[in-house]
Amino acid sequence: MQNVKFIPDELDRRIIAHLRADGRAPLAKLADALGVARGTVQNRLDRLLETGTLLGFTVRVREDYEDRSIRAVMLIEVTGKSTTQVIQRLRGIAEIEALHTTNGSWDLVADIQVSSLADFDRILREVRTIDGVENSETSLLLSSV
Repeated sequence: MQNVKFIPDELDRRIIAHLRADGRAPLAKLADALGVARGTVQNRLDRLLETGTLLGFTVRVREDYEDRSIRAVMLIEVTGKSTTQVIQRLRGIAEIEALHTTNGSWDLVADIQVSSLADFDRILREVRTIDGVENSETSLLLSSV
């Protein structure tokens, strides 16, 4: 099936929520937790994968496991109509793991992950010198709760 527009219902959202907590949960465990048949869970998972709603499964690791342990969120204000050019430049920075558009005072949000404060400082300078970046505000992520 081609990636078609699919809107998950309440059961689909509950399956996804359980998988976010435990992506390796067996079908029987999911079925029991959701109060439905194992076949129902299997069919729903198949459909979520076929429609592209679920793109795959991943692994979560302890915070202190990663070598690149300094993480931050950078809010970026872009001038005028330079958003496309700024996004292209930001995508070229390997330490920016994800980039999001947003509303309000800030135009973009960048998830940054580096291995040292020196690298962090370098990334801040690099982003701030991009033509079209008007302003930025960065917060280090101290711990996940």
